[in-house]
Amino acid sequence: MVRTRIDLPASGPRTLGLPRWFRAVLVAAAAAWAAAAAAPVAAFTVFACEPEWAALARGLLPQARVHVATTVQQDPHHIEARPALIAQLRGADLAACTGASLEAGWLPTLQQRAGNPLVQDGAPGMFYAADHVVLIDVPQRGAAALATPFAGDVHAEGNPHLHADPRRLLEAARALAARVQALQPAQAGAVGERLARLESRLLARIGDWERRAAPLRGRAVAVQHGSLAYLWRWLGLVPVADLEPVPGMAPTPGHLQRVLQALRPKPPLAIVIARHQDPRPGRWLAAQFGGSVPLLVLPATVPDDGAPGAIEDWFEQLLQALLKAAGA
Repeated sequence: MVRTRIDLPASGPRTLGLPRWFRAVLVAAAAAWAAAAAAPVAAFTVFACEPEWAALARGLLPQARVHVATTVQQDPHHIEARPALIAQLRGADLAACTGASLEAGWLPTLQQRAGNPLVQDGAPGMFYAADHVVLIDVPQRGAAALATPFAGDVHAEGNPHLHADPRRLLEAARALAARVQALQPAQAGAVGERLARLESRLLARIGDWERRAAPLRGRAVAVQHGSLAYLWRWLGLVPVADLEPVPGMAPTPGHLQRVLQALRPKPPLAIVIARHQDPRPGRWLAAQFGGSVPLLVLPATVPDDGAPGAIEDWFEQLLQALLKAAGA
């Protein structure tokens, strides 16, 4: 018996008999499909004006790409509209900011130059936390009276630093979650579950923090600016002096002397400044009390927005520093 050997073409049996040009088309189409299947889906992108909103956005939508415009070392009132920030806002699906004119000196410029219709004022992708929370320290004078060279960094809408009260922060988190759910309906259920877990954790911690803060209630503090005004009100601390002559103006020697004379009869628990502020005026004032009044340099926002539990850790850090100053 004679066996005949049949050699198949190098292209394999599935292409046997097909024209060479058609086989090339099939191979190219298969390669294109494989590449498309392997390519990552464009991530939902969030532009956060401040670290606290970046931390919330990461917690609600972990798969999102999050850009943060400011850090704990920066004053959120005064940020340069850099090209990198413009590019980040241009590609954002959602911008999460404080509002109440906190970013008025730089965000409108970013919005105009980015030209992204999704994150313009009034668009679904532009979220202002202050729109969903009752603010404190609303000036009694009209907005026109505030717009003078002598008014300082005063906001007609009220104090914008609402994130320093965990209860108001939770209100803003609920509103931010609703906005994310509207923009990402496929993720609505998962976002709702993450919000519920955040609420559970924060509410439990708030009860613990308020119980431990009992020794602080009614105690006086000297401060610089209203960056932590919501914290003082929440914990029952009383700011009795401000190192700034007017909000946003750097302390002057004459004003510091007046503050010192006012505080000498009854020294405060501590002198408190934010990490982004110049510590020298606070150091000088603390030195006048011979070490009996400590200077606390506290972060005015979340130090690391990418860390798990960043918000809870920040409030814990603030409370521990204040309790230590009180000897509690």
